[in-house]
Amino acid sequence: MSELETIAAATAAPAVGAVGEQTPIIFLDDVRVTFKTRTGSLLHPNKVQAVRGLTLKLMPGQTLGIVGESGCGKSTTANVMCGLQQPTAGKVYFKGEDVTKRSAAQRRLIGRVISVVFQDPATALNARMTVHDQLMDPMLVHKVGDKASREKRVHDLIEMVGLPESVLDALPGQMSGGQRQRVAIARALSLEPDAIIADEPTSALDVSVRAQILNLLMDLKRNLGLSMVFISHDIQTVRYISDEIIVMNAGEAVERGTAKEVFEHPKDDYTRLLLGAAPSLLHPELGK
Repeated sequence: MSELETIAAATAAPAVGAVGEQTPIIFLDDVRVTFKTRTGSLLHPNKVQAVRGLTLKLMPGQTLGIVGESGCGKSTTANVMCGLQQPTAGKVYFKGEDVTKRSAAQRRLIGRVISVVFQDPATALNARMTVHDQLMDPMLVHKVGDKASREKRVHDLIEMVGLPESVLDALPGQMSGGQRQRVAIARALSLEPDAIIADEPTSALDVSVRAQILNLLMDLKRNLGLSMVFISHDIQTVRYISDEIIVMNAGEAVERGTAKEVFEHPKDDYTRLLLGAAPSLLHPELGK
């Protein structure tokens, strides 16, 4: 069996281990990411350890929240998960397959089942493409379906994220921030992924719109059975949407547990600092 066929077989159905547990969609095993800085000498540049020995698993149907202040390594972790960043050390597994050094075939396949929703929809979307073409593009790139099925999928997607079909002819600049983020979410869903990585997806939005987008993500997770990695600096938002929370500080996971455990019985001083210093940025209507 070829390398691509092996991964495809693993992707087709959740693998089950010896003890009857499902295989994680994503598994980071003692991952480290080190960047060289522009300071220091040519032969001995200074280095920054963005991620230090991080181990985590994203299970099918789970929402994993990663929280921490700017520079803690959470976005670098997301980039390692989706293949945008090569780890300096450690292993990355996708449905049981070692994809630390991904081949072109592996990248294409993983790109179909893991999608990313970025922080700012204004820059994540192509300003010169209509919404219709933005949603169609991933299916064309991956050669999914025929013309009729792709067109139907576009209309299904726009309905799924609560937008009228009239926006299909609009450009991103003609929509509000909340509408653009809904389009970005629809595009992330176009290939029917198993998991979505949402990197600060609400931080560029107004508070009331933030609540609507969070509720949309929760609805999509429930209706589609999605797994999700939700990354934010707002621990209250992470609490609302996550099943399990990892608190990161200086590139390390300083605390992890269920949302209830982390909030009711925080063990690390940094977690207690976040809980005490960060008021909820959610709107009162959230969760209604």
